Amino acid sequence: MEFLIFLLIIAVLSYFTFPLLYSLIILGVYGFIFFDLNIVLWLIFITIGLIFSIKSLREKYITSKIVDFINKKNLMPKISPTEEAALQAGINWIETSFFEAKVDFEKIKNEKITMLTDEEESFLNNEVNQLCELTTDWEIFQDRDLKPEVWQFIKDNKFFGMIIPKEYGGLGFSATAHSKIIEKLVSRSQVLAITVMVPNSLGPAELILKHGTKEQKKRYLKDLAVGKQVPCFALTEPNAGSDATSIQSNGTIFKDENGSIKIKLNFEKRYITLGNIATLIGLAFKLYDPEQILGEEKDLGITFALIDSKLEGVDNSKRHDPLGIPFVNSPILGKDVIINLEDVIGGKEGIGKGWQMLVESLSIGRGISLPSVSLGGSKFALNVVSSYSMLREQFGLSINHFEGVEEKIAKIASFTYMLNAARNYTLDAIDNGEKPAVVNSIMKYHATEKFREIINDAMDVLGGSAIIRGEKNFLAHAYFALPISITVEGANILTRNLMQFGQGLIKSHPYIYRQINALKTNNIKAFDDAFFSHIGLVLSAFSKTIFYYLTRGFFISTKGSFKRYKQKLVWVSADFTFLSNLILALVGPALKKRENISARLADILSYSYLITATLREYENNSNKEHIVFVDYICNYCFNQIQIAREDIFNNIGVLKIFIPFVKLNAIAMKASDKLNAQIVKQLKNQYFLNEICDNIFISNNESDRFTKLQKAVELNNEVLNSFYKIKEAIKEGKIQKDSIENMVDKALEIKLIDKTQASLLKKAYSLKQELINVDAYKVKVYKGLR
Repeated sequence: MEFLIFLLIIAVLSYFTFPLLYSLIILGVYGFIFFDLNIVLWLIFITIGLIFSIKSLREKYITSKIVDFINKKNLMPKISPTEEAALQAGINWIETSFFEAKVDFEKIKNEKITMLTDEEESFLNNEVNQLCELTTDWEIFQDRDLKPEVWQFIKDNKFFGMIIPKEYGGLGFSATAHSKIIEKLVSRSQVLAITVMVPNSLGPAELILKHGTKEQKKRYLKDLAVGKQVPCFALTEPNAGSDATSIQSNGTIFKDENGSIKIKLNFEKRYITLGNIATLIGLAFKLYDPEQILGEEKDLGITFALIDSKLEGVDNSKRHDPLGIPFVNSPILGKDVIINLEDVIGGKEGIGKGWQMLVESLSIGRGISLPSVSLGGSKFALNVVSSYSMLREQFGLSINHFEGVEEKIAKIASFTYMLNAARNYTLDAIDNGEKPAVVNSIMKYHATEKFREIINDAMDVLGGSAIIRGEKNFLAHAYFALPISITVEGANILTRNLMQFGQGLIKSHPYIYRQINALKTNNIKAFDDAFFSHIGLVLSAFSKTIFYYLTRGFFISTKGSFKRYKQKLVWVSADFTFLSNLILALVGPALKKRENISARLADILSYSYLITATLREYENNSNKEHIVFVDYICNYCFNQIQIAREDIFNNIGVLKIFIPFVKLNAIAMKASDKLNAQIVKQLKNQYFLNEICDNIFISNNESDRFTKLQKAVELNNEVLNSFYKIKEAIKEGKIQKDSIENMVDKALEIKLIDKTQASLLKKAYSLKQELINVDAYKVKVYKGLR
């Protein structure tokens, strides 16, 4: 019993991270009272305690030996210059708490919410709506381009200058405004959204703003803001996709006949959005100085430069066809293109800093552009699916009454709420000056992956009307375009398997990067601080994990709404902290090659973030009707975390014996079928649906098909009571089953309904039939379609 109490004391001291000296004193006193130890054992205990407690002794006799061992066995993880640049990009943010066995709910709650300015709100409700009214998605696909007046409107109203500050002629909008504009545009047309999104994402404008010289800012930014210059960013090559550091495009420093320093470029780029119409190319290449004109170095590294597309040797005349989606995307070739040294972004000081510029820009951009596209598309799909399923009937029932359909709609709605919550939290942080690199990679991955699931499920619900292409099809073009967002800005496989946890472990862990840097410089003191703090963290996380496992986290103190989910999140954080450190100890540097293990740890990290964002969203915008979404999302995410944990234990040999314990006390299970029904029931309320699907474009043109869909749902709700009366009369034999027109006339005849109700019933039915109908073409017309 005394020994068990001794172990319990160790666990409690570890749980609360007691200082080592105090812990040894407490253990020593307990041992002196309850254990009969001889003098030799006490001397050993006291000697070891003093060595570990007195920092100078510990550094001399313990830490220095550990450092020598690590160096001798070559155990220090290798970090390449490119990885180092990626680690330096952005900052640590809320994700660090998941590596520290805690969750700072107060910090989460206090993240300042970004509100749109009056100017941003006006632009969203006026210029953006006007742009959407100028064209339709089907028209863009048939023309394979935007109309000239659409291009001109975009340029005249500075859509290309949203991120450019007012002082340089741009709009100077916040990240939140930028996102909401893209969100609304994509609900009209993905091509429209991509065209506006790309110049405001990674490209010349952002690079010049952050890294350009004063002369470059003065020369280019005003023209970029008003579309006088159309930008593109040329990075990807035939042999350099996700691994951008392997680019083969090159530039060579030389002096011309006048003695001026020039750069000769040769490059082959592909998948370049806006490349075919670009007037200003942001080019990534490797720069060499074989004659050592600029200094001793011959290989100067990855560099970015600004290239006039009209320069001799530049060829951007061709276009790609990305799955038939007609946004401008093209290859760009360059043969012996000559530019000035001043064309390098940042001038001479910018030489060799291209990779650093790239990862810094991506560390922010991944959290804005593609998540906004995915969210806008998700809201549009939810509106379409929910509305259509109310109108479409099979077996005498609206299809949203069937459990299988309910399951899909509930998932679509909950994922949409979750993406909106994560977008809001992430962009609030960015607008507050944060640069959350790890979280932005989480956002890029989950926004595009969840949108893929949403569209696939929406296609299933709409059935035949979703697969017949034409002007009447709401979803086909989004379905075609999905693989594009999955692929760009870092393929999703790479993002999940290598970046989220792989980058997060070193960057966001409180001690690992410090230990690596200390080992690099052989700084014993710094390594001692980080190493023994790391050991303390692991012991604390282990104690918390065991305690939370045995108690299911019920004794964790939390505040505010959804205390049970917060308790579980703290439990997951402790478990994740211990598990990630345990795997690092078991696998070591080889963890880089165990990509699937890294991916599953990334799942735990990323779903923890999505839960955090969802809880914050509800607390900031409390609405009891939204509780069903929080319940669904938290159960779903915790279940995904449970699956990831089981898969990790199943794929680490020595941990397999613990799988029964992991499964026996699961963190959560999926949401119940009853919850699906509750969500779909609430979505039948058009006001509630519009609230969840806010900021999607609805045309003022009454002949617009999406506008008609809203009208059809409105009419359907208005005539629902009359419709039920007729169904009841059919059951009672008062009305014979016939065409809707005849049944309505009969109902009017027997005074079951009045003339107004009869007229509305016929109108509602006619509009419903129109929306259920799909496109069909004469053969000659069909062959001319694009």
